[in-house]
Amino acid sequence: MTEEIAVIPGDGIGQEVVPVAVDVLDAVGAFEFVHADAGDATKEETGEALPQETYDLAANADATLFGAAGETAADVILPLREAVGSFANVRPARAYPGVDALKPETDLVFIRENTEGVYTGIESEISEGVTTLTRVITEDASRRIAAFGFEYAAENGFDRVTVAHKANVMRVTDGQFLEAARDVAEEGDYDHDEALMDALAMHLLLTPEEYDVVICPNLAGDMLSDLAAGLVGGLGLLPSANVGPENALFEPVHGSAPDIAGEGIANPAATVLSAAMLLEHLGYQDEAANVRSAVEGVLADGPTTPDLGGNASTEEVGAAIIDRL
Repeated sequence: MTEEIAVIPGDGIGQEVVPVAVDVLDAVGAFEFVHADAGDATKEETGEALPQETYDLAANADATLFGAAGETAADVILPLREAVGSFANVRPARAYPGVDALKPETDLVFIRENTEGVYTGIESEISEGVTTLTRVITEDASRRIAAFGFEYAAENGFDRVTVAHKANVMRVTDGQFLEAARDVAEEGDYDHDEALMDALAMHLLLTPEEYDVVICPNLAGDMLSDLAAGLVGGLGLLPSANVGPENALFEPVHGSAPDIAGEGIANPAATVLSAAMLLEHLGYQDEAANVRSAVEGVLADGPTTPDLGGNASTEEVGAAIIDRL
C-alpha cells in the first residue's frame, strides 16, 4: 500500500523549501502526497490558522511534512503535534563537512518533551499589569520522554546521555522530571549524566563533543537546540521529528523567515533532512541514508545558498541534491 504523506508548507519560506523536500521524497519512493494549508495566510483567508480538514489530514496520514508558520505558529504547530500524538521532539544538531561551523566537532541529538512545560499555554492576567504562566510537569510524561531518550541513544549507537534540568531552582517541577529520569535509568540500567540547563548551555558552546543525546524539558529543549544551531552553521541545517506512538510530523527547526521569504534563496537542507527522518519513520532506512549522503555532498561541494556563503537559489540546491540521488 502506498503511504500517504500530508504536506503542509505553511508560511514564508515554508512555501519554498517544502516543495524541494517533496521532490526529493518523490525521487526515492512512491508516495501519495496530499497538500493542505495552514498559517497566517490561511487565517487571513478562512479565519482559521489551522482548518479542521488540515488537522484531520495530519492525524490520519502515515506521516506529515510541515514547513513553517509565522505569527500564528502557536495556533498551528502545537495542534499539529497534538494531531499526530507527538510526545517527543527529536532535534539532531550536526556539523557537516564543507560548512563553516563554529564547532565542527558537534554531533548531538536533543530529545525534547513535547506536551508539557510552559508550552501548555496556561497564562492569565490576575490583575492589571500582573500576569502568570503555569508550568505543567507530570511524572507520566517525564518517564515517557526519558524512556524514549534512553532507548533512542541505545538504538542509534550513542554512548552518552545527559538529562538537562533546573531542579536546583524549580525544585518541584524539574525535581519531578529529574527523579523520573533517574528511575527510568535505574530500571533500564542506563548510564547517564545530569546537567543544570544553564551550565549546559555554556558547556555546549565550549565542548559540544562531550555530548551525544540530551534529554530536555520542553522549553529547555527548544532553546538549547537553537543554541546548537549556531555551532553547526545556522538554523538552515537543523531538521526535527515530532514523534508519537504511531504517527509523526517532520519539520525544519527554522521559522518562516519573512525577511527572505519570496526571494528564492532559503536553504532547503533542514527540510530535506527532515524528509530523511520521515523516510526512517516509514521504514525506508536505505533511502534515508541516501538522502542524507546527497545533502552532505551538496553542502561539501556546493552549490549553497547565501546563508552558507554561496549564491545559489533554493531550487538550484534542490536540483543538485536530486542529481546526487
